[in-house]
Amino acid sequence: MNKKRIGKRTIKLNNMPTIIAASSIVGPKEGQGPLKDKFDLILSDDLYGEKTWELAESKMVQTVMKMSVEKANKTLEDVDFLFGGDLINQLFPASFAARELGVPFFGIYGACSTMSEGLCLGSMAIDGEYAKYVLCGTSSHYCTAERQFRFPLELGNQKPMTAQWTVTGAGSVLLTKDGEGPKIKYIIPGKVIDKGIDDGNNMGAAMAPAAIDTIYSYFQDTKDDPNSFDIIATGDLGKLGKEIVIDLLKEMKLDISKVYTDCGIEIFNLKEQDVHCGGSGCGCSASVFCSYIYDKLLKKEFNKVMLVSTGALLSPTSALQKQTIPSVAHGVVIVNE
Repeated sequence: MNKKRIGKRTIKLNNMPTIIAASSIVGPKEGQGPLKDKFDLILSDDLYGEKTWELAESKMVQTVMKMSVEKANKTLEDVDFLFGGDLINQLFPASFAARELGVPFFGIYGACSTMSEGLCLGSMAIDGEYAKYVLCGTSSHYCTAERQFRFPLELGNQKPMTAQWTVTGAGSVLLTKDGEGPKIKYIIPGKVIDKGIDDGNNMGAAMAPAAIDTIYSYFQDTKDDPNSFDIIATGDLGKLGKEIVIDLLKEMKLDISKVYTDCGIEIFNLKEQDVHCGGSGCGCSASVFCSYIYDKLLKKEFNKVMLVSTGALLSPTSALQKQTIPSVAHGVVIVNE
């Protein structure tokens, strides 16, 4: 075990898993953003032909999983494990998608950190030679998340400017031990961090400390140079959370500002689309990574990437009990070698 650990938190994968395929799907609003030409599929209808938003989200998961397998010229029978989850109670969308896909399923919940969490777990399964092919993916839907965590859409509640827009989107990747493509070299499991934020409409401030902890731990463990990265992308901190990360890391003598962005900022045009601080949700980092970032890696325009998906681990029950918002951020480093 010690041979695979660097410092306290970082794990170096000896048999680096290759991401041989990635797929993305987004809703109509996301399809009007700056990355509209990067997604595999843009929905014309948030219901995706289904009777409920939850079933639509589940269908999105099924679609991107099948896409990734088909892109790699494989079948679902070739896949050993599926790591997936979402924001909805009992992982309704992911579990119902797994029912249709027929692949051994690990349901995971890391809130909006689920994409990176799945990549961490899937990578360890490949590195440990427990699997040859692993699917990892996640999803979110504006309508399902809003009515679970906030208010019925019909009320039309006004949001404060610190709020973000839950992305309607899904993304998946297919990992394997061999193959051509970008490889996952390091994983950084996240700690649960809670700095006392209790405002559910200020998720960027709640999640930023977890992102800071994971990013700082990696550079402390590896002594790597931040500017050796083409991009360091957090999951869904939005405009405010991004500013907090930059400022606090600088106070810790770590400057990532030249290479740092947030998927919640990339997916929307903040000046033209009414999303306040930016995007959020599991599907935020999933759809951005599986489209824009992965495409750049394939083209060798990016050769070293850190994805740090961020998740707020609150629930409707914890909010009603006046609890603060614990958060987590899992990191993966992907390279072209």
